[in-house]
Amino acid sequence: MKDFLSIQEFSNISGVEVSTLRYWDEIGIFSPITRNPENNYRCYSLVQVIALNFVTTLSDLEIPLKTIAELRKERNPEKFLRLLDKQEKQLDLELRNLRERSSIIHARRELINYGLKVNDTQVAVLHREDRALILWPRNEYQEGETFIEPLTAFVNQASRHHINLGFPVGGYHESMETFMAGANRPDHFFSADPIGTHTREAGKYLVGFSRGYYGEFGDLPKRMADYAEEHSLILSGPVYSMYLHDEICTQDPSEYLVQSCVAVSKQKGR
Repeated sequence: MKDFLSIQEFSNISGVEVSTLRYWDEIGIFSPITRNPENNYRCYSLVQVIALNFVTTLSDLEIPLKTIAELRKERNPEKFLRLLDKQEKQLDLELRNLRERSSIIHARRELINYGLKVNDTQVAVLHREDRALILWPRNEYQEGETFIEPLTAFVNQASRHHINLGFPVGGYHESMETFMAGANRPDHFFSADPIGTHTREAGKYLVGFSRGYYGEFGDLPKRMADYAEEHSLILSGPVYSMYLHDEICTQDPSEYLVQSCVAVSKQKGR
């Protein structure tokens, strides 16, 4: 048997683990060229490295072993092209999913890091960059309802509208007046998904922070309105409220941290 390689020698040459070679032999994907009649050990030929490339290439492309076994018995260029087309579509889908997960990580990390730095009693005029959002249709409230009922409907329907709830979700009030009238009853919900077509434009915003469970804004609307009055600010456009810290990063609902912001168009008399 001196002209053959042991399974360990073949493993060293091919780079495929011994355990993998044994498994592939057991399921009929790739087998040794012969066995030693004295001890039944697997024996490989050096030329089998070429045949092994078929299995390793398809395995690296995550093509199922069952499919590899079928192709091992019968394949041609046309059949293999169809397989590559199918696998490419699958990998494209996986890449999109990976990019979306990476985007969620980026969005969550940005908000959490920022939340760790802010003064949660602060109200100030700050610059905000563009932020793409997916804006949900207008909420309809029955008498006595808060955000819970429309939020439940939003969550139930999100997947059908390709909204990934892994992204931060916020509340949108169409004006400072509606925010003052009912901070816990947003006119719309939004998802901070960067593929969204609605944009919170870059510019100066009156920004305030508050801690508490969803819908518990405390005196934040009044603090923002008082600040605007004191500094002669003219506020325009919608109010965006987004939680920097929520159930994703803290167990205590009283520690949820919300940021609300509304565009500052100009100062009175200037």
